Amino acid sequence: MTVPHPLAAILEDAARGDFPPVDGGVVVLPPDPHGVRAVVAFTGRSYVLADVPAAEVARRAPHGGFGASLDPAFLLWLAGDSHLPGRVDALLVQRGTGRPVLAETALWDDHPRVRHSRRVRRDVRVLGDAAGAVFLGSGIVGRTELSIEVAADAPAGTGRRLIADGLGHVPEGSLVWAQVTPGNARSLRAFLAAGFTPVGSEALSIPRDAVA
Repeated sequence: MTVPHPLAAILEDAARGDFPPVDGGVVVLPPDPHGVRAVVAFTGRSYVLADVPAAEVARRAPHGGFGASLDPAFLLWLAGDSHLPGRVDALLVQRGTGRPVLAETALWDDHPRVRHSRRVRRDVRVLGDAAGAVFLGSGIVGRTELSIEVAADAPAGTGRRLIADGLGHVPEGSLVWAQVTPGNARSLRAFLAAGFTPVGSEALSIPRDAVA
């Protein structure tokens, strides 16, 4: 029986509004089983998923829980030569509704967003139509992640519709996570309008050999 990664329980608690202590600390946790290195940051506390010495993390990111663990210099060091430095995304959470309405589609298989999703997630499903697609898959520590892509000529409100429909393909009450670049205001607004709640921020570094 697979033992859950320690971050899984921390994320579940945060989704309920029970956040880690605000102490400025950085906690080093075991690497993600699929090779992705990560920094997951909450208010005043960060978690680093990588096989690196805790003393070296503390030296390079003193009081990293107050933001230093997401500094570009630290992320470059964490990536090293074997991984690609990750961008900083807002981390949001919602719950599935268990009311599937979308069909699986191959229309988006050649899109860069699909290729990226399949590099950082497992068991990715692509749902939708020509107006847009929902990508559902298993991300770090096995959490369910949702992202979308909207066609340039899609009508207004398509993004919000896709997010709501995508939640229907996750069992009712199960957690669904989304990572949104803060500067992508349209996407961030769509996820917020669909009921997603911000809980923190994170940066993922994927192995270089996972990039085609």
